[in-house]
Amino acid sequence: MSPWIKLRKIMLQYFAESRWYTILGATAFYAVSSYWLLFAAGEVDLIADVDFLYWLAVTASTVGYGDLSPVTSAGKLIVALYVIPLGLSIFAMVIGRIAAWVSQQWKKGLLGMNNLHLDKHILVIGWNGQRTMLLLDLLLRERDAMPDRPDIVLCVKADITNPLPGVIEFVKVDSFNKDEDMDRACIANARTILIDNPQDDITMTTALYCAKRNPDAHQVAYFEDESLVGLLQDHCPKVECTPSVAVEMLAKAAFDPGSSMLHHDLLSVDEGQAQFSVKIPDDSATISVAKLFVNLKRKHNAIFIGYAPNSQVKEMVVNPPLEATLNAGDTLFYIAERRINAINWSSLDAD
Repeated sequence: MSPWIKLRKIMLQYFAESRWYTILGATAFYAVSSYWLLFAAGEVDLIADVDFLYWLAVTASTVGYGDLSPVTSAGKLIVALYVIPLGLSIFAMVIGRIAAWVSQQWKKGLLGMNNLHLDKHILVIGWNGQRTMLLLDLLLRERDAMPDRPDIVLCVKADITNPLPGVIEFVKVDSFNKDEDMDRACIANARTILIDNPQDDITMTTALYCAKRNPDAHQVAYFEDESLVGLLQDHCPKVECTPSVAVEMLAKAAFDPGSSMLHHDLLSVDEGQAQFSVKIPDDSATISVAKLFVNLKRKHNAIFIGYAPNSQVKEMVVNPPLEATLNAGDTLFYIAERRINAINWSSLDAD
């Protein structure tokens, strides 16, 4: 094999991949060789300090302002036969490489292959088709009413692409119990973790894993089989379990017509009244239920329905007596048209 053929194969190998070091090397060679060729041709004005870099960039990109140009015959030939053709090739390589990188990053995000770098986000684990899409839609609506607008991440094992590209983050993993996979979804930094899988056993193992990796996160797990709720909470008492309540709502509506519509309205964020919660700040004074009930309605047109002492939802008190009091750190639950983001806590205990 002749040296020319070997050289051509090497050149094709490096330039076909268009790696960044290849492009940088070619650009450096192009700039240095152009400088020495113009210097040999006597084009003093073109190679003067910054003017050379400016002229070379303008010429290579074919912008051609015309404020600087070769004046000698040799310089004109060098520009026409070397500087412009080679500059166009390098310029095309740079644009092509940038376009390929952007396309690759978009594809990786769509397929869930990227490593995320997030904090205080909402992590949804599992894929249940249209139910998950409804969940994401509700989360996005709720997020729009929050001042900090946390990122939402969907983490799945299913063979799907990002269902809402550009709206949510997406991570595809092989296992919900593997550190290397779940670290890509920043599980240790998540503020809220929602687990909803078609199989309850996967939900169980995933919940146990998440409780170990991020014990401070607010974790919610959905079960079809209610008998598993107690088993999980025996090991992870802080996990909030949500069993299916369709049958209970059906029975309730049989004796209290309209109950199912009422519950649906309180859960929906589309229109009408809905149920929300807020934690009482640590610097707030004790608030009596009697004054809280009246002032919450008077100042915010909201109805107080109950509270969780020290934010322990398992100890929630619904419809407490008027003489009861709420303290800093408690979570109160209320019904309102929209989430209340600015509450003057001292005014809620005023006469």
